[in-house]
Parts: sequence; C-alpha cells; structure tokens
Amino acid sequence: MRLVLASRNDHKRREFARLMGGHVIDPLPEGVRLPPETGTTFAANALVKAQAAADATGSASIADDSGIEAEALGGGPGIRSARFAGDGASDADNLAKFRHEVPAGSRLAYVCALALVDPAAGTTHVVEGRCHGTMSAHERGVRGFGYDPVFVAAGLQGGRTMAELTDAEKDAVSHRGEAARALMAWLAG
Repeated sequence: MRLVLASRNDHKRREFARLMGGHVIDPLPEGVRLPPETGTTFAANALVKAQAAADATGSASIADDSGIEAEALGGGPGIRSARFAGDGASDADNLAKFRHEVPAGSRLAYVCALALVDPAAGTTHVVEGRCHGTMSAHERGVRGFGYDPVFVAAGLQGGRTMAELTDAEKDAVSHRGEAARALMAWLAG
C-alpha cells in the first residue's frame, strides 16, 4: 500500500519507511500545508494532520504526533515536546530545558499516536505506541534525535540511551515501532 506521510520531518520519514516495510511511504508533496497542532492529545494532532494530507492528495495518508512524558513534570512536556523551550525551539534547546528540569533517574515515557486516513476505503484509524524508560544522568550517543540522548529504554541491557542504539534495536523497542506494528497488524486485518 502507498501511504503519504503527513510530515516534513526527514528523520520520521526514514524511520517509518524502515518500520513499515512492505508499504511505500511517500513524502508529503511540497504544496500541501498541514494545520497547526492544536489538539489536546497526541491522537487528535495525528488525526488532523493525516486528514489534511488525505484531503489534499486524495491518497491514503498517515501522520504521527509523538513526544515525551516525564513523571517529574506531571506528564509534560507531552504534546508540547517539540515546543518545550518555546515556539521555534531547536532539538538542542528543548533537550537543554528538559535536562535542567528533569532529574536523572526520573521515569519517562515516549508516546506515539499514529493515524491513518484512507479516502478510497472511507476508513480512519488511530493506534498508539509507548516506550517506558528513565532519564539518563548525561547525554550519550549520536544516533536518533530529539530527547534520544537522555532516554534509557526499560529492559535494555547496558543502560544505553536511545541515541546509542542501532536502528534495529531502536525500532524493536520504540514508541514509533510499537505504533507502526499495531497499524500494520490492523491493515493486515
């Protein structure tokens, strides 16, 4: 199945292309504008983006909204993860603020809501993936993006951060991996 990814984030496009083998992940066409993320949940934000891409292209489209939740921040930054240090903040800005506010050893969760809108079939479906972990005392690793250098996934040997994992290791435990597997299972019936 061909799916348009409603995102301009190249990291996510590469990740979903790996995770959803057997499906072709097409980039969002240049002229398509995505609506602002004004929902109060990851699912609401993912669904509005997938719907916008499907409406603009007439093609089956997927979109995710994902972020990190810290117990020390009462579940924040949550849906504001990409804007934690303010609108237009870089990954480095968000990570610096997060490290300042979240103590080492704190419980964390990565969350990914993945929405599919298929206009031809008249279907809409949303799945969610979660990855639990803890806050590292130091940034480690050069792979991944966002909060990966401080996120130590639960159950991994060696206490490595997400930024220290190979793509295959990360895909096996990540929130996006879990969401992609759930969506592929739903698509397979």
